[in-house]
Amino acid sequence: MELLKKRILQDGVVKDNDILKVDSFLNHQMDITLLNDIGREFKARFADNPITKILTIEASGIGIAAITAQYFGNAPVVFAKKTQSSNLDGALFTAPVHSFTKGVTYNVQVSQKFLTAQDTVLIVDDFLARGQALIGLIDIVRQSGATLAGCGIVIEKVYQGGGTLLRSRGIRIESLARIASLESGSVTFL
Repeated sequence: MELLKKRILQDGVVKDNDILKVDSFLNHQMDITLLNDIGREFKARFADNPITKILTIEASGIGIAAITAQYFGNAPVVFAKKTQSSNLDGALFTAPVHSFTKGVTYNVQVSQKFLTAQDTVLIVDDFLARGQALIGLIDIVRQSGATLAGCGIVIEKVYQGGGTLLRSRGIRIESLARIASLESGSVTFL
């Protein structure tokens, strides 16, 4: 997606040759016009699937997923919670997710009443690096018995291997911007 790539080059900030900060337009402050373009692009890429639910993980994926849902007939957005909450009651689907950025493993949770075997699920997230968040979300979809249409990723850091790992398992991954390298403080796309 050329518009996204231009925005990354214009406003993204590379830190420590491994971290790409896109907080000015994607995951802290959100550019709604850009998110609408992202949602339309995910719809174009997954138009062959009857999506009934969009699944993401808190917190950065929620805004992207909510905007994207409009392009899938306002499909409900479900997000996996990273921490136990008194608001979560009843039976839960759970999966461990390790965050390399924070150095923490979360036991993410989704209420079983929100994902069923009748659903066709699109997973949406802002980044794909090592693939741990997606592995956890895919496990939750599997536990629910739902059909996984695939994963819509805004930015994939290809050099960290998560996309390769998941594709080798037969998971459909559609990434809008694929980064080969962040070396020397600059972004190189595939």
